Amino acid sequence: MSLWQKCCGIALAGSLGAITRYALSAWVQRMAGPTFPWGTWAVNMAGCFCFGLVMGCGATWLTPERKVIVLTGFMGAFTTFSTFGFETANLLQRQHLALAGANVLGQVCLGVLLVAIGEFLGRFF
Repeated sequence: MSLWQKCCGIALAGSLGAITRYALSAWVQRMAGPTFPWGTWAVNMAGCFCFGLVMGCGATWLTPERKVIVLTGFMGAFTTFSTFGFETANLLQRQHLALAGANVLGQVCLGVLLVAIGEFLGRFF
């Protein structure tokens, strides 16, 4: 598979992942009501499960190129939280508990802080 074919596959899969994210999140949120961000929660949890499923059984039915298209394209647009979950689980499996904890606390806490800072600074533009 050429680089061009791989990029086109990632782009197509990414558009499908983004549309799927929007549809699933909106549907779940509409069903659950506005109290808690259940739509985002559902997408992130589904993404983690699907990422693990592809990593676990994808080696038998997906070529390495197609795995990149599915994981980078579809799953990357569907949710990057699945990559975060996979990488943290990988650290835990290798018994790097401190690194796994730093990854979770760092990305979650720093991420929330950076959203707040970005929102604050964005008000000046």
